[in-house]
Amino acid sequence: MIEFDPVLVHEWLSRSATRTPDKVALVCGDRRWTYRQLDDCSSLLARHLLERGLRRHDRVAILLDNSAETVIAIYGTLKAGAAFVNLSSSIKGRKLAYILKNSGASCLITHVAKAQVARDALERIEQPLRMIWVGDQERLPSASNGVSTSWDDIFDVEEDAMRAALSSLVLPRVIDVDLATLIYTSGSTGEPKGVMTTHQNMVSAARSIIQYIDNRRDDVILNVLPLSFDYGLYQVIMAFMFGATVVLEQSFLYLHAILQRIGEEKVTGFPIVPTIAAMLLRLRTIETYDLNSLRYVTNTGAALPVEHIRQLRKLLPHVTLISMFGLTECKRVSFLPPHRLDDKPSSVGMAMPNCEVFVVDEQGEPVPPGQPGELVVRGANVMQGYWDDPELTTRTYRPGRYPAERRLYSGDLFRCDEEGHLYFLGRRDDMIKTKGERVSAREVENCLHAMDQVSEIAVLGVPDEIFGQAIKACVVPIQGSELTKQEVLRYAAENLESFMVPKYVVILDELPRSGNGKIDRRKLQTVEEEAAC
Repeated sequence: MIEFDPVLVHEWLSRSATRTPDKVALVCGDRRWTYRQLDDCSSLLARHLLERGLRRHDRVAILLDNSAETVIAIYGTLKAGAAFVNLSSSIKGRKLAYILKNSGASCLITHVAKAQVARDALERIEQPLRMIWVGDQERLPSASNGVSTSWDDIFDVEEDAMRAALSSLVLPRVIDVDLATLIYTSGSTGEPKGVMTTHQNMVSAARSIIQYIDNRRDDVILNVLPLSFDYGLYQVIMAFMFGATVVLEQSFLYLHAILQRIGEEKVTGFPIVPTIAAMLLRLRTIETYDLNSLRYVTNTGAALPVEHIRQLRKLLPHVTLISMFGLTECKRVSFLPPHRLDDKPSSVGMAMPNCEVFVVDEQGEPVPPGQPGELVVRGANVMQGYWDDPELTTRTYRPGRYPAERRLYSGDLFRCDEEGHLYFLGRRDDMIKTKGERVSAREVENCLHAMDQVSEIAVLGVPDEIFGQAIKACVVPIQGSELTKQEVLRYAAENLESFMVPKYVVILDELPRSGNGKIDRRKLQTVEEEAAC
């Protein structure tokens, strides 16, 4: 019988489990999970979800740290015919409530340590939610407007009982144009927007990336990026497609432990963002770590400074460095072939396999090489649009040459040279690229405006060697207030995800304005910055 490649994301996990059942697929802390174990556990979760009334096309929200439970929740949701909504572990109640309501999620899988955030969110919405709680069962919260289940109860079954349950499991029929996930990203309106991603989108994008990275089954990929970030998520999706091993860490903040892990696990692939690159280059003792197993390092989220590329290549001469560019709305756009790093270090590369790009003017016509314009993307990696936002979808995803084709108008300004290499120039909107994340200035402004002492506020991105861009908040207090920058930072930390908290806060008597009365953000760039620390 001819064997065809799977078309659904979860089918790739099952195929790897069939081919190499006892191979280590995932390393989390001191626990090692084989492909068979992950496949079985995700099937058990799918069975539980279906028995509790989950229907095909439902959405399941996942609020967990980087963990095996997150991976099982993702694949269990997909097997049950639903779409997963993976959320930042530092999300606050207000934003969680918005996403739960906007997505219409019918289930939330989270940790007991996040019970207060979950309660804050549930108090703001009316929809019933089935809750699945991971963690210490003695701390299991009671349900407020739904039904609670313990994660441990789902998997606390004897081997024989599990085999019997799995042998009788009938999964719903799913096709490749069904939604696999909603990936929420910051929006210029101040509220997050859910990018609709099908199985076909994910598999197509992952296959193209695997192709140009030249991944192998013996790869061991160290993932320190959050699974709520599509760059981190796809490390798992891709690895399970070609049967590799993922070493999953909570974050990159403890750099010493991360570098030790590379030697211990013989890591071959290390995806980074510019913040990690800057931290590595500042480390004076890097030569004391065993990094000989590293084969490649990838970067996306923001372009690496040319000087950082030069220093990284000098620091790790045996490692292939791959610069890339992408957007949540199409996952990935381009990569720079490693042999072009010397002559085109400031480029983010050319279109990846099975993807086509154009740089166009305001009329949508291609501009000559070297001229600036908006980046337009065409291909199977282009997502379906924004959940429950047809107006924004129509503006961003426009008709292509064929009836069913959509082209992504990215809002990013680029120029393209005569060889087809792309150069990022900036954004057309107020989005800030910081710490590898895309942050809406409007969302930060909306949050800080809720402070009683704030009269006006303007948030912008400023150049930063570590973060790519740092968030700067310029605040005008109400008359008579003695608002301090420490109070602003404290409020931001309590109400925003960690990567959205400003690095700089400036207290002003008034915001500079242009002749037409608009805030002059260029002048704000030069206002004296007061460091947050």
